[in-house]
Amino acid sequence: MKVRDGMTRLVLTIGPAHTLREAARLMSARRVGAAVVTDDQHAGIGILTERDILDSLGHGQDPDAELAADHRTMDVVFASPDWTLQQAAETMVRSGFRHLVVIEGQDVIGLLSMRDIVRVWADAPTPVAQAPATAPA
Repeated sequence: MKVRDGMTRLVLTIGPAHTLREAARLMSARRVGAAVVTDDQHAGIGILTERDILDSLGHGQDPDAELAADHRTMDVVFASPDWTLQQAAETMVRSGFRHLVVIEGQDVIGLLSMRDIVRVWADAPTPVAQAPATAPA
């Protein structure tokens, strides 16, 4: 199976001036664990995850004052829609994150989470073990 088979095609995109509370509210409403952060003033895209928000709260920061721009990850690892889900999962485990931004050319076309991978693998039919052939008596 390929990344394109498991990715979420509707990607939540926020701006750098969104507060962490606003980002959390949008992520919660969409039931997603990450948002792509786009910024006309900064080349490239970033990603803000639920972990980024939790880390900020854990440090006692005010979610109404903290901005997505200050908590986003800018060294984003991108996936191709043609990667296998196995390749995507190995990349996530090796790099220690749970989301991959999926791009085609210069366009963001999806987001793949560990949950997406598990969902696809759990829905995949499992091979039925064949009973050993027995010789007629």
